[in-house]
Amino acid sequence: MIITRFPSRIIALGVVAASLLAAPAALADDPSDIGFVDQSALSALPAFVAADRQMQAYGSNLQRDYIGRARGASPAQQQALAQQFQAQIADKQRELLGPLFHKAQVAIASVASSKNLSVVIDKRIIIYGGQDITASVRDLLTGIGDPVPPVNTPPPSTVGYVDQAQIDALPSIKSAAGDFAKFKADEDRATATKLRAAKSDADRSAILKDYQAQLEAKQTATIKPLIDKTKSAMSDVAHKRNLVLVVDRANVIYGGTDITADVTAELK
Repeated sequence: MIITRFPSRIIALGVVAASLLAAPAALADDPSDIGFVDQSALSALPAFVAADRQMQAYGSNLQRDYIGRARGASPAQQQALAQQFQAQIADKQRELLGPLFHKAQVAIASVASSKNLSVVIDKRIIIYGGQDITASVRDLLTGIGDPVPPVNTPPPSTVGYVDQAQIDALPSIKSAAGDFAKFKADEDRATATKLRAAKSDADRSAILKDYQAQLEAKQTATIKPLIDKTKSAMSDVAHKRNLVLVVDRANVIYGGTDITADVTAELK
């Protein structure tokens, strides 16, 4: 069942499906220019662990301060405090983690260039094939001195990617997501009222079953056609560009072929 708490990201299901539709047979060829990195292994390095601890401590202290200041404040003041809190967290993340992320990106690019890889993706989406360059990247990050950026840009890749945020921002998708969010909010309120008036567990079970059925019907009517259209557009672009795989941009660490513009053009 489609997760209903995040309607604006439902179309992301189309990315996964289109990735598999692009050329599943080609994945068995194990292209030698595709690498992957275990980012969880890199995050376990001492420098990242220390920065994460500092970030956790800073966040805890800031949260205590926010709770104290928000107590007794008006809703408008609480909202302003929350925005200030989020901005401070983001600034601290950039301060503590930004340099480490940049160093890791340079290390990945350096290793990828030395191995003539056209793309490096997150290990989490790898089921079979590809070159694991985690150890080489880790050695660069823990060695003496900083890694040196490669001179060459990555070669053309048969792995494409789509920026899901740009797809979600298309008017038709934003409208469908908004329509579904409003429908769900109305159903939530109506269902809560029904549950308060329910007299037995059987009644409550029937109410919740009807609630889920209503949401699924609405998704089928408003979201599924867009998912199908998105899948078709991605598959068409992938075949035209001779790509063996299409993934979400969030899973691409280095290289790859950006087909976002091509896909959005087909969806407009």
